[in-house]
Amino acid sequence: MTHLPFIAAAYAVAVLLPAGYAVAALHRLRLARRRLAALDPRGAP
Repeated sequence: MTHLPFIAAAYAVAVLLPAGYAVAALHRLRLARRRLAALDPRGAP
């Protein structure tokens, strides 16, 4: 029996989990900027 599936799964988790967090953070940032633009009449950068 080889350990290759477990190693591949570990690398997949190590790549996909931070990528998912990054996508979620970008989504929250975009939402926050949209909310700020709605509240501040001067506009957000």
